[in-house]
Amino acid sequence: MAERAALEEAVRLQGERVRTLKAQKAAAQQIEEQVAKLLELKAKLGPDEGKQKFVLKTPKGTRDYSPRQMAVREKVFEEIISCFKRHGAEVIDTPVFELKETLTGKYGEDSKLIYDLKDQGGELLALRYDLTVPFARYLAMNKLTNIKRYHIAKVYRRDNPAMTRGRYREFYQCDFDIAGQFDPMIPDAECLKIVCEILSGLQLGDFLIKVNDRRILDGMFAVCGVPGGKFRTICSSVDKLDKMSWEDVKGEMVGEKGLAPEVADRIGEYVRLHGGVSLVERLLQDPQLAQNKQARAGLEDLNLLFDYLALLGVADRVSFDLSLARGLDYYTGVIYEAVLVQPPAAQGEEPLGVGSVAAGGRYDGLVGMFDPKGRKVPCVGLSIGVERIFTIVEQRMEASDEKIRTTETQVLVAAAQKKLLKERLKLISELWDAGIKAELLYKTNPKLLNQLQYCEETGIPLVAIVGEQELKDGVVKLRTVASREEVRPTLHPTLPHCCQRKGSTGGAEFQELPLGCLQGQRWWWWSQCSCSALGQVQDVGPDTVPVPHGAHGWKEGTEAQRG
Repeated sequence: MAERAALEEAVRLQGERVRTLKAQKAAAQQIEEQVAKLLELKAKLGPDEGKQKFVLKTPKGTRDYSPRQMAVREKVFEEIISCFKRHGAEVIDTPVFELKETLTGKYGEDSKLIYDLKDQGGELLALRYDLTVPFARYLAMNKLTNIKRYHIAKVYRRDNPAMTRGRYREFYQCDFDIAGQFDPMIPDAECLKIVCEILSGLQLGDFLIKVNDRRILDGMFAVCGVPGGKFRTICSSVDKLDKMSWEDVKGEMVGEKGLAPEVADRIGEYVRLHGGVSLVERLLQDPQLAQNKQARAGLEDLNLLFDYLALLGVADRVSFDLSLARGLDYYTGVIYEAVLVQPPAAQGEEPLGVGSVAAGGRYDGLVGMFDPKGRKVPCVGLSIGVERIFTIVEQRMEASDEKIRTTETQVLVAAAQKKLLKERLKLISELWDAGIKAELLYKTNPKLLNQLQYCEETGIPLVAIVGEQELKDGVVKLRTVASREEVRPTLHPTLPHCCQRKGSTGGAEFQELPLGCLQGQRWWWWSQCSCSALGQVQDVGPDTVPVPHGAHGWKEGTEAQRG
């Protein structure tokens, strides 16, 4: 024990030495030597099962999602997927990890953020950084030259997370891409239209899509005097203008990347420009930029793009911004990024800054990097930043008292008395077989009050109550949880007609869906969520129970009455 106590004291003292050296910003080698000694002492100390405390937590940059959060995420995904499908996209999937050589050399300075893996055989692997490079590898490997696809999956980046701003190390991307040889700017315009549709559909607030072209950037660097070998690294600096001031970006260009101050100043004159198609036309008259072949080609394509965007009705959402750079190396043409102009925030709070919520561009040379013969497949695509969107939606949820349903259960099968489990199981089986979303409490003899409280807590709109009297009468008591309205459906020959007509229920439509049989009777299920019109039926007889479209219920009938 004395020996262990001495080791523990030595570990404590050595730890203090390391912390002191770090606080004093001592030489890295000196700190490393002391850290090595600390690790050596800890190894001698060994594990102490009695004292060791294990803290349950998720790894840095990751998180769990509650059922409430997942319900919101699923709705966002549904909106995005429905838009992708509306535009004719097919879905694919690729492995979550790739060969390391597949990913290296595609992301420029961001390559340092790739997670490396190594399997037992020594093969070098890496977690995918995005969905674009794996898509290009997929095209080359399968010799595909034409496809419109979407892909929603997790990607991984060894970044410094800022989870309050929607930045994680593990996160979802929602990608849409068009691959193939087409006339200029038509697929590009569709991608921007899709971004507008999704952001408008999600109702996140006002947004703006910034566009630029890599050829314009390269031409701008050339006429400003940037050496050809520094185009990509200077482009990476320009890409930081949404996070840093121009003075800081200029300092990085000059101090860290060796650019001449006067060259940086010339770049600064251009990157401050932004506007619409009028700016494109103005730059086409620029005496220097218009003489550069690459820049002129990019400007002419942007001019055409704005024409198509006007026809698609989204030109007012798009701004030509020369500061937009998109640091990834594989972009070759048009690039774009969507930002929220005023992210929603609770009254009195600062707006939540989450950066871009969508981005993309043209990458015509990426597939050729994987093809043995270097054959290129022109591609353009977009990626929706769903994690940042979720951050905004979560903030909105917290600011309101809106109740979010985490299940889609339509009805709870309940019992009014004891010893009715068999009857409940028979009824719920009928409902499940008919495609109705139903639940029951997992107790032999649950109290009716507990069953009703469960409906209120989980938002289940209806409860079907089975009791001794109901079994004798061949009916099921149906209660609307919110209004406490009850119905005891009975057999009536005119029911199918009632289910198809419009009554004095504020224009509600009646509909029927076959459910199956229960104790020799036939039942119809009326679907949807709102039961508000249930108590408004006035012009039908007491033996008929028409149920408005938009409410829930069962009605009895015979097999012949289904027709």
